[in-house]
Formats: sequence, structure tokens, C-alpha cells
Amino acid sequence: MSFEKLARLDLNLLVCLHVLLEHNNVSKASEHLNLSQSAISKSLARLRELFDDPLLQRAGYGMEPTPRAKELKPMLAKLLFDIEKMTAPTTFEPSQSTRSFQMAVVESIYTLLFPHFIGEVFSTAPHLTIDTCSWGSDTFGQLQRGELDFAITGKDLNPEDAERTLTPPKGILSTELYQDRLCCIVNSRHPVLSEKWDLEAYIAQRHIVTKYYKNERWLLDVKLAESQLERDVALFVPDFNSAAELCSHTDLILTAPSLYASHVTTKLDLTVIPLPYPLPPLSYTLFWHENRENDLAHLWLKELLITRCQKLAASPESKVSP
Repeated sequence: MSFEKLARLDLNLLVCLHVLLEHNNVSKASEHLNLSQSAISKSLARLRELFDDPLLQRAGYGMEPTPRAKELKPMLAKLLFDIEKMTAPTTFEPSQSTRSFQMAVVESIYTLLFPHFIGEVFSTAPHLTIDTCSWGSDTFGQLQRGELDFAITGKDLNPEDAERTLTPPKGILSTELYQDRLCCIVNSRHPVLSEKWDLEAYIAQRHIVTKYYKNERWLLDVKLAESQLERDVALFVPDFNSAAELCSHTDLILTAPSLYASHVTTKLDLTVIPLPYPLPPLSYTLFWHENRENDLAHLWLKELLITRCQKLAASPESKVSP
């Protein structure tokens, strides 16, 4: 080990490189680090000299990492995470913490679960920050690389998520927060409310469906296809709130988790009716990486989040009928 070389190494340069490789953009990196673009450009020049590699190269309208930079990215994330863990305090005082937590969640979580813990988080730790992003195909990778502290998704919302979340990668830990079932939401003047409501009627209606990312399919649609049935989808939208708003102005059927349905029907002119097709419950699950197990701030937030959501699950009003 060359201690002389390490002594000359500026840790701030590695932080800058990590952020640059996250954004592949000098201006975005400057915003993230609250530094001028000139300062970031100078750091990039020093990094290129340090690694004897361009690291980021012009490509079209943006920049792309070189093969060497792609090789460095996971090592760099792990190194900075280990340094952060090594320098972490031995006690955690929520009221004094300025910690920022990174969390990936599916959109419905903001309405379903966040209200049951987020107020207490900020009343207990008023200077803490939670930075959320959408659950995606690389969420587990981000947890492994230390880029995320937590992730929450509904296990059975679609086959891809079900497959990924039932067998997460090595080192990813999880616990169930809440179980829910799907139901149907219609506007309160919908003709189906005065007619026979069964699977045949459900299939005969036109539907509005949430679709977070390309090629997504709900587990419901996979099971219907096994019976050679298919929903007639009139409109795809990216989130439940948009779907519910549009549902209130049309005769489209929205299929959604029952906890969300009970929330939105208090705000819009909507009525909840059963989903006339048997499906297992949805399991909303919290994921984190085992490397965070000794992080006192992480442990505090995890415990609060789990206990508040599981308390919701145990309350009589939250019980879902089959």
C-alpha cells in the first residue's frame, strides 16, 4: 500500500467523481454538490490526470462514462459507503440529525403508507431529509451499491416485481409492512352500480390502468389471460391519483389497492366495489441492504417505519375481506 500516494489523494475528488458518474453531466453535478460548474470542471480535469483516463466523454448532446469509469463506479460507491459507515457517530440523536435518506418507492406508497409515519419522522427529527425516487428495475442494484437506504414496493402488483422481490439478490433484507387487496373504483353515477356485478360485467367494461414503466403487466392481467380473458383498457396513466381523477369524470373502471380506494373516495365522487376475481393479497414490503444493519440512524428510521405501518395493518379498519 502506497501511503504517500494516499496522503496526496483528495477525498472530495472521489465524491465529485461519484456524483459525476451518477449524472453524467457537469451542470447537474454542480447543482447536487452546490458548487460552480467551473469548480466541477477543474475537479474533473484533476480526476482525469489522477486516473490517466478521460472518465467522461462527449456523446451526442450529453456525456458518457468511459469503460474505465464504468469499472470504477461500483468500487467508488462501496468505498464512499464504507468511509461514511466508518465515520458514523456511535450514538444517534434524532432531534439533532441532519441525515439525508434515499428511498425508492412505488407511487401508491405516498398515499397508502407515508401518512402513517412521515409526520412522526419530522416531528422527532425536524432537520432530517428524505429524498424519494421511483422504484425501478435497478432498485436492488442501488441498494447494493449504497445509493439507496430503503425501497418499498407492492410484491404482487405485476409479474416482474413479483419475480424480483420474491428472490432478492444476496445481501438484501426485507420485512412485510402491510397486506392489501385489489378492488374496483367507479364514479358514483356509474351504471354498473345498479346492475349485476360479476366477472363478465367487469370484463365488459372499459378500464383505466396505471403503468409505471414500459412493458409492465399487472399480475391480474396475467391471471386473466390464463383464463383467456383480457381487460379492455381505454387509457394508461402513470399513477393512481391521475387515474382516480379521470375515473371520476368517466365511466372507466379503475382497479386499485383497497387502502388507496378508501382514501381517494373521501376526496372524489367515487364508489368502491369488489374486484370480481380472486387474487392473493398484495404484500407491501420494505427492503434494505445488510450493510446498513449497524447504522444507528438507519436502524431508528427503519424501526419507526416498520412499527407504524404494521400498527396500521393490525387496526380493525384496515382488515381486508377476501
